[in-house]
Amino acid sequence: MPSVMIEVRREYTAEQEIAIIDAVQSALVKHFQIPAKDKHIRFFAHLPHRFACPPDQEQSEFYTQISIDAFAGRSLEAKRNLYQGIVSNLALLGISPNYVSILIREIPLENWGIRGGQAACDIDLGFKVNV
Repeated sequence: MPSVMIEVRREYTAEQEIAIIDAVQSALVKHFQIPAKDKHIRFFAHLPHRFACPPDQEQSEFYTQISIDAFAGRSLEAKRNLYQGIVSNLALLGISPNYVSILIREIPLENWGIRGGQAACDIDLGFKVNV
């Protein structure tokens, strides 16, 4: 059950925002093997002066930062595949892979409270974390 924050430097239509969210979710389902219904994604559109990005970005309005808090345990291969899946999906929406930055923060199961305040390590998650 990754918790995701997508941050962008421009306004998108509601339909475009949903498409971006779905592009990230689709990659998570495929490469982290989470249930499709397990969707915890926030989308933030910042005014450009409130969201600095690397200076070498010619079309800095397309800069997109994706932060993923996830249970610890995914393999390096799964992470590499996730990165490629996300940028490939976003490229279909007109966001160049060169404008996408992805950060994964891994959190041990015991440090994640879910389902009524239970530690994630104490319950059956319904999916594998070690993929």
